[in-house]
Amino acid sequence: MAPSAEDLGRELEATAQDVLGKLKSRQLFQSGWDTAAFVVFITFIGTVLFLLLLVIIHCCCCCDSPRSQKVSAAKRSPKGVDNLALEP
Repeated sequence: MAPSAEDLGRELEATAQDVLGKLKSRQLFQSGWDTAAFVVFITFIGTVLFLLLLVIIHCCCCCDSPRSQKVSAAKRSPKGVDNLALEP
């Protein structure tokens, strides 16, 4: 049977009071492992946001420039010498 809305409200209020109590006591983490996990999580989120920023900058600045069209045209024409020793 699903819990009633009143039970969910009490549970939500108890959770909110617990979080507010931890904020007031300035002890958000119970152990050093909690702090370390939080630091790793924030570092991961920061890295992902930084990579997204680099992608956005690359797409906005480099995709429409004439230089990128030159590079792609140069990639189409092969350069160098054919290795005839590899042919049967």
